[in-house]
Amino acid sequence: MNIPYWLIAACIAVSLPAQAASTFKPVELKDNEMADLRGRFVMPGRIISFGIVMSSSWTSRNGDLVGASTSMQIQSNTVKPQFYVSTYSSAGNGAPVTQGSGTVTGGAGLTTGQGVTQSVRAAGDNNSAYNNVDINMSEANQAPAVNQQGVVLSANNPVSISSGAGNLTVSASGGGIQLAVQANNNQGSSLQQIAQGGVLQNTTLLGAGNMVNNMTQLNVVLRNNLPTTGALDCNLTQLKGLRNLGY
Repeated sequence: MNIPYWLIAACIAVSLPAQAASTFKPVELKDNEMADLRGRFVMPGRIISFGIVMSSSWTSRNGDLVGASTSMQIQSNTVKPQFYVSTYSSAGNGAPVTQGSGTVTGGAGLTTGQGVTQSVRAAGDNNSAYNNVDINMSEANQAPAVNQQGVVLSANNPVSISSGAGNLTVSASGGGIQLAVQANNNQGSSLQQIAQGGVLQNTTLLGAGNMVNNMTQLNVVLRNNLPTTGALDCNLTQLKGLRNLGY
């Protein structure tokens, strides 16, 4: 399923570095930059902040929890975009988890989809799995303050955490970001990633009583204190000239 989330990424790529450009003059991207995207023009200076937040967690039947979140925020003064990773875990106090005995086959094509691919495959009972991709757009006079916390993620420095629920690894590879969970006791696995023009959220459940959450959130802040009234107010004023051409 192809949806125009990637147009937002294209807007970021050209709008943040172009603060000094004229508000009234669109920026035309090169064909190779827009080869896989819809649209062609974006007004410079309109988007003042863009951020990505991803989180994954796995809770086993006895309450053991393992989770991690990673975030990145880009603004006009950003020198080098970086993902920051925070991890968390806790121990449960329920009955011991029995070995999962379910079997799930196939699904190799799930990792090659374009756009947003969401999948939950279960071979156990009483499981709960939640996949969500969200876009938040707001307006502000200035970009929000950046206060990112956690470990800086790099291609050579993945971040891992383990608990009774399993092992979770956050890694950067293939031009993207990935959160992968391998649950203990053959309970299953979870994979969430942004890479190669797509978002993937894939959960496989082989045991019983597990709770899995995958969330990807794109946050966009648009400038609302434009220098000229009506410059970028999303109205049809600039299209009036087409009437003379018969449109």
